[in-house]
Amino acid sequence: MKVALITGVTGQDGSYLAELLLEKGYIVHGVKRRSSSFNTQRVDHIYQDPHVKNPRFKLHYGDLTDSLNITKIIKDTQPDEIYNLGAMSHVKVSFDMPEYVANVDGIGPLRILEAVRLLGLEKKTKIYQASTSELYGGMKNNKNENGFYDEKSAFYPRSPYGVAKIYGFWITKNYREAYDMFACNGILFNHESPRRGETFVTRKITRAVAQIALGQKDKFYLGNLDAKRDWGHAKDYVRMMWMILQADQPEDWVIATGISTSVREMVSMSFKEVGVELEFKGKGSNEKAFIKACHDKKYQLKIGKEVLSIDSNYYRPTEVDYLVGDPTKAKVKLGWKPEHNITSLVKEMIQSDLKSFKNN
Repeated sequence: MKVALITGVTGQDGSYLAELLLEKGYIVHGVKRRSSSFNTQRVDHIYQDPHVKNPRFKLHYGDLTDSLNITKIIKDTQPDEIYNLGAMSHVKVSFDMPEYVANVDGIGPLRILEAVRLLGLEKKTKIYQASTSELYGGMKNNKNENGFYDEKSAFYPRSPYGVAKIYGFWITKNYREAYDMFACNGILFNHESPRRGETFVTRKITRAVAQIALGQKDKFYLGNLDAKRDWGHAKDYVRMMWMILQADQPEDWVIATGISTSVREMVSMSFKEVGVELEFKGKGSNEKAFIKACHDKKYQLKIGKEVLSIDSNYYRPTEVDYLVGDPTKAKVKLGWKPEHNITSLVKEMIQSDLKSFKNN
């Protein structure tokens, strides 16, 4: 029976990955940070009381800033596979906490790699490092011939988060080549789900739309509506993480859908799920969205009502306007293909948030 260790197990990706690995018969160890409040809601449904004989899902207190702690957990669990999903992953917040994000997202992967090496597990343990599309920085001159970013595209990070993650990428690649370790980077483009954190833009949108439709909120605020992203479903992406560690050789992979959607389009799609048609007026920081029509009898909002405005505080110091990936390598070499699309993703998120706010 294989043993897996997941850092960041209480996050969106960690919870879906834990479910997947348990379905495949793994013993799963998850690392969670100590908190004075409960932060395990995404994995409570698979949690097993440690007093139960031989539970297959176990939680450990840990932190990627603590080398001794990480080394002890790896020593105690002796994992066949490590999935490093733990990170401070909010790009805007990384500008406010640059040193912390460097410590967690940059040096954190090094601590895992070095622990595996020092414990003599480099031939036993495969390592997946969660990398990010923010490595590319949205620069126009580093796309491939199709206008997308792939494994050969040059990096140009434009945030402390991206800069920290680029260290994690290269140190993983370096340990793979220096010590013949099965260590891989998955360059993940944006991926969402009903479990997405509430401060990320897609979840901000779907939560706000649900509240407005139910009469619990009047309007909400966003930043750059022109930004285009490659949004996939987290379930598809964690499946690819597992496939990466089952490959014959350790390599680096882009995980993406290849489809571009702007923040503005995401807003319109979300309102469409409750039968509301929007009209956008103004430009830049003066742009607003108004109710144009309501086609669902359950959600009748006042025509002409303003539901969205721009708050310049949400702009990043260095904006990344376009990030769309090319998953050709993953599709051809590993046979991966997404099972969800942007329409089904938005529908699932809206329905989940509607249910949540109705119950509350």
